[in-house]
Amino acid sequence: MYDILIIGGGPAGLTAATYARRAGKSVLVIEKSAFGGQITWSPKVENFPGFLSISGNELGDKLLEQAMEQGAEVELDAVTALRREDGGFTAETEFGGSFQGRSVILATGARPRMLGLSREEELVGSGVCYCAVCDGAFYKGKPVAVSGGGNSALQDALLLSESCSKVYLIHRRDSFRGEAKLVDALREKKNVEFVLNARITELLGEDALSAVTVEQEGQSRELKIDGLFVAVGHQPDNGAFAEFLVLDGAGYAASGEDCLTATPGLFVAGDCRAKEVRQLTTAAADGAVAALAACRWLDRT
Repeated sequence: MYDILIIGGGPAGLTAATYARRAGKSVLVIEKSAFGGQITWSPKVENFPGFLSISGNELGDKLLEQAMEQGAEVELDAVTALRREDGGFTAETEFGGSFQGRSVILATGARPRMLGLSREEELVGSGVCYCAVCDGAFYKGKPVAVSGGGNSALQDALLLSESCSKVYLIHRRDSFRGEAKLVDALREKKNVEFVLNARITELLGEDALSAVTVEQEGQSRELKIDGLFVAVGHQPDNGAFAEFLVLDGAGYAASGEDCLTATPGLFVAGDCRAKEVRQLTTAAADGAVAALAACRWLDRT
């Protein structure tokens, strides 16, 4: 029986583990794919305090090393179910594991929705991106495309237009779902081109993205770009824990800045919770807040 089970080993979960161990609590972090989370997709990170530049893999390794140095235990497995029992919770995993904790911190993140194209995953970090704030600076002076029609896509296109030579905004419909004022601002940009009633059908390039093929109103068109920013939404990994959470319409866990949930002993941190800003720094901050909240709860029970 651990004091705290942390489900998810990204920046939020690993920061929570470090803080909880420093408070003297026993901790197990269960991560289903790669410790460090989605930041490991990024070849270069320049917006995390303390590092002028670091690869996502290296940053993930450092977060894991720090948590383990403090005494956190780790398990590479996927949690498929969570049960509440007398004295705490039991997490069941894909490989048949069963782990008990007096409290739980959910730090399962939110994965970007992909376009579903051939070689999309292969080219992540080599031209295919999911965060303009994170990776936009690497394409300064270069042509890029944004795929999507909501506020996120419009905001990404505006941000990229400030530094990129050309921004193609590709959307499958003839109008945008996002705010009209954002659309109007983009219309004023001479380096932004709307590509409407269109969908990307192919990613081109060997080791790195060099172009995309777009089908637009029955015609095929090739756009030469160095970067493609996919902005078609995110999907939080909260499904297995829905009975313990209050979820909003998009599936994010309702929680204030205190990272508390409606279930005593269950806390939520990082991109899986409802919040305005989802960045490395806010995930780490959530991890610290959730860990300290869990420690206070444990000390009272």
